[in-house]
Amino acid sequence: MGPLTEPSILTEKLLLELRNSIRGQVYQKGESNFDEYTLMFNGNVEPNGQVVTCPLDAEDVSRIILFCRKHAFSPSVKAGGFGTAGWAVGGEVIVDLSRIGDVDVEPPNEESSYTSIRDMAPSNSKGKKPEIAPYDVNPGKRRREEDDKLRKYHAASGSVAAFLQEPSRSDSPPPNVRRRLNESTEGSHDNISNTNIEVVQSPTPDSNVEASDAQNARSAHADDNTDSSNAPVDADPFGYLEERHPSGYSGRSNLQSTSRTLYDSWGSGSRSAGSSLAITTAPAVLHSIPSQTQAIHSHAYVTFGAGMRQKEIDTFTANNPLRAQSISGGQDTVPYHVPFAAHPAGSSIMLLGGFGFLGRLYGLSIDNLVEVEMVLADGRIVIVNKDEHPDLWWALRGAGPAFGVATRYKAKAYPIPVVFAGNLIYRFHKATAASLIKHFRDCIKNAPRELYANVLLTAGPKGKDSLVVIQMCYVGSREKGQEYLAALASWDGEKSLLNEVHEKSFLHQQDSVAQVLRGKAGRQWFIRSALINSLPDDIIHQTVLKFDDTPVGCTWLFELAGGAISEFEDTCVPKSQRETLFTVAALHQWDMGINDPRCITTAEEWIAETLKPIQTGGPFPSFLGRHEAPSRTISAFGSNWDRLKELKKTYDPTNVFRNSLWPLDSEGNIVEASTHEPATPSAAGTSFEVLSKN
Repeated sequence: MGPLTEPSILTEKLLLELRNSIRGQVYQKGESNFDEYTLMFNGNVEPNGQVVTCPLDAEDVSRIILFCRKHAFSPSVKAGGFGTAGWAVGGEVIVDLSRIGDVDVEPPNEESSYTSIRDMAPSNSKGKKPEIAPYDVNPGKRRREEDDKLRKYHAASGSVAAFLQEPSRSDSPPPNVRRRLNESTEGSHDNISNTNIEVVQSPTPDSNVEASDAQNARSAHADDNTDSSNAPVDADPFGYLEERHPSGYSGRSNLQSTSRTLYDSWGSGSRSAGSSLAITTAPAVLHSIPSQTQAIHSHAYVTFGAGMRQKEIDTFTANNPLRAQSISGGQDTVPYHVPFAAHPAGSSIMLLGGFGFLGRLYGLSIDNLVEVEMVLADGRIVIVNKDEHPDLWWALRGAGPAFGVATRYKAKAYPIPVVFAGNLIYRFHKATAASLIKHFRDCIKNAPRELYANVLLTAGPKGKDSLVVIQMCYVGSREKGQEYLAALASWDGEKSLLNEVHEKSFLHQQDSVAQVLRGKAGRQWFIRSALINSLPDDIIHQTVLKFDDTPVGCTWLFELAGGAISEFEDTCVPKSQRETLFTVAALHQWDMGINDPRCITTAEEWIAETLKPIQTGGPFPSFLGRHEAPSRTISAFGSNWDRLKELKKTYDPTNVFRNSLWPLDSEGNIVEASTHEPATPSAAGTSFEVLSKN
């Protein structure tokens, strides 16, 4: 078949043909369900589509792709709608994968392997999730309401939620700057508005009330356990990490498990009666952590449909822990988690990178993928893994959306009983912020791969000062985690506004970045990112000065990379990118109707100019944003780009999947972002012309 021509008009006859070809629903532009299903997290995107389809399985997707090829329509694929570039709704026929939503977790079989997707029941088949009932006339609205519920992040930390809402109680008056902390924020948080927040100094190794409270939580639980154990309460549940091989676990793992009651408060925003949100106390949910256990399996396998949002998968695996062995001889359970990026994100993160709290310990999301069910440009449905279609396996882990439609994934998950994690929050001062960032940089030199850490500068919200936030997540013992916390918190420049670091469930930790960013769907989003090999003093000072001029809603992030990320080589994400020291990102959000060029230019200038001397190639593909220069997309693949181009010719010679990060047309010519992405809605009030002037 030759190259795709100009798209056809979707006539009634063609619409009927499409509807009759698949089991899933089809909604034409103008219908309410079309509007609901094409909503994107980034409000700066105007859908191109004439129709949205909701396939139930890979067979449906295959028929949609064949329909598009037959009638010269351009398809695009929506798997959550979190991509800021808008490619998901850039096609004339939008393929919304939300109905492919099955999920399952399984331990390794006797051969330490897994059940192939081809041997599992297809999505929405008998015994799987039932189809939409005939009386459900507005499933798109229901999907949007589910999205809204998943985007509540106050359960990540009651202390942080209350802090972001309550007035500051600092001992010293706030500086005379543009954002003041003694004014109320917009919005509200469930069950926390009357909470009193105590501002305390950072803990030291000699005085940490959090530690004693967590200790008391264990003791209280142990008293209720009729099957008492002789294991010491302070036994290190993460001792297995000391014996870990670079490629994964070795042997059995001594772990402290969590029971399902640890997640009972998830999504409700509620907390136990009498529990305190004071900064120096651990959350009440930790009182349900049982005695020490031994994880039977070093890893498990999670299979999930492409319509599953990350938070749904994390919640499922948290609420469906696998069997573990108690040290005392009894039975227990422990939750397993896939190394995802922090919430919110859709399933396509499994094809584009995926760097999160577990990345330094286990690698990127793409590194933990073991199998994919994919529909190719010619309509074939294939299972892709290291043994089947190995060249495609190499390409799809990093550039997958340009090669096909992934409908189901199977990925490794690891036992994560609890993490020692949280936030240190400081007021942003132009005079002292550089000192704090340098302190952070020096503290995390030679950090173990079990430690994730970032420092971010966040501007706003309206009526409040900018903040500097240090986030850490240690996958290991509380005692060891406290050592790293003490080091990070030892900066003597000024007192922290909030010290909220303690043991918590990994599920709640996954929401922590979104909670601090206070990100909202429907706002305009602009993202730029880079990978850097060093962080010299002069770059830090320039960063602080430039950030001081950013508008409300801007966040700049330095995220410690390295660790296990550098050990994986058989993907199209090159070694040069994997060996960098930090991933850096500008995450800008602002309301619709506002046209402040600084929302765009400050991010672009910081990444492209200030950080240019220390950059290594482009960003991880998952950080490619709206209106990226084609050269930056190409640089994300470094020395692997030429091989990737050749494989694209093999698997998608007519560029069927052009509504993706792919910056070339079917002839191999560069396609500029302005013609490669959906338009900006007129209501946005934003012009990207400033990019062409730079």
